[in-house]
Amino acid sequence: MILVIVEATTLFLHLQKKYGSLNHHKLQFSLSQIIKEGVDDEVQETITQQVGPNKTLFMSSSSHLEKLEASLGRARSSIREAAKVRNKTSTHQDPDYVPRGPIYRNPNAFHRSYLEMEKLFKIYVYEEGQVPIFHDGPCFHMYLTEGRFIHEMENGKLYRTTDPNQALVYFLPFSVVRMVQFLYLPDTYDRNGLKLAVIDYINLIAHKHPFWNRSLGADHFMLSCHDWGPFTTAFVPHLFHKSIRVLCNANTSEGFNPSKDASLPEIKLLTPEIPRLGGQPPSKRSTLAFFAGGLHGHIRYLLLNEWKGKDQDVLVYEKVPHGVSYEEMMKSSKFCLCPSGYEVASPRVVEAIYAECVPVLISDGYIPPFSDVLDWKSFSVQVPVKNISDIKNILMSISNRQYLRMQRRLKQVQRHFLMNGPPKRYDVFHMIVHSIWLRRLNIRIQDLLST
Repeated sequence: MILVIVEATTLFLHLQKKYGSLNHHKLQFSLSQIIKEGVDDEVQETITQQVGPNKTLFMSSSSHLEKLEASLGRARSSIREAAKVRNKTSTHQDPDYVPRGPIYRNPNAFHRSYLEMEKLFKIYVYEEGQVPIFHDGPCFHMYLTEGRFIHEMENGKLYRTTDPNQALVYFLPFSVVRMVQFLYLPDTYDRNGLKLAVIDYINLIAHKHPFWNRSLGADHFMLSCHDWGPFTTAFVPHLFHKSIRVLCNANTSEGFNPSKDASLPEIKLLTPEIPRLGGQPPSKRSTLAFFAGGLHGHIRYLLLNEWKGKDQDVLVYEKVPHGVSYEEMMKSSKFCLCPSGYEVASPRVVEAIYAECVPVLISDGYIPPFSDVLDWKSFSVQVPVKNISDIKNILMSISNRQYLRMQRRLKQVQRHFLMNGPPKRYDVFHMIVHSIWLRRLNIRIQDLLST
């Protein structure tokens, strides 16, 4: 079989020549249909076939792999021992921050895991592919979590290794946002450009390197904050089912698997500066609950239909009234409603954390970011979609004492959602990496080789 590799730039120029100017367009689709359709047998066979030179390279790197797996084994043992300590404060020393309190499922286990990550975790970034599809991404507005992470991995020094044999995971540095922007022709419903870009890229790295075939992608990860992130991975079954997918659209009903996939926080910033944190003190937060947002998806339709303009305590708007500040409303409300839109994630969750307004997650199937570590019930309220009509009763049933505890915890959890430049320990960049680290701890490459 002849392996045909199409570089992303070649594909981009081909599509641009065929269709002319390529622009971004938001389109809803059925992910389950894409999964059922799968990909051609020839494509899958091409991706998974072993390439001769790679077999030799794999043999020579087996001793490296054994050493890496041994170090991971020691880390697992250390974290298990730390988890036995049930104190609300970590017993480990740290000059910057010591995790403590009920915002963590187990502060001691998290701290030990974080320290082990800093000591051991190495990420190899594949150099194949060219901008704008690869090695680049948006650093502002809605999809900045995707772009900032790619930028940091490309230009920063944290966790990255240039020796693939020393890596514990391998980053696939494509940007789904850029793919949609440059490879999708609006209003055509033709997603073939995205399909070719992903398939050809996996073909390329499987042909040039031994690491994808060694684990069938289980120690590889991609990251996307675009709604189409899960859909894009479905073009390559092993990418969808085996690789670590770091996604804002962390929807279990669309194949998100929390044991191997990681939830990515959706953060919307218009400038490089860290937004103003905090707001009115609890005693001056006069509004019980607040939401303002467009009619995107059935959950928001239900929310607006039930509460828009109908209650003085639960203020729900499709658009903020003239002269009213969206930001100031969040900073003066006790609870901020965060319903899913077209997809499960919403930037309002992080906006609420910044404003110290207790987030109310209204969704079905959404896995909040860093749930392995953070106990979201300690600083947020989660309301199933079926209970939208009962939101006021649910919030009114929370005692003032309990509300004050939740609100104080938001101040503590903020550090884990801050987008710093350069990154600072325990901030959102490090927490994303920690989520990937935890999922790498869940696998042993030797076990995959023996199956």
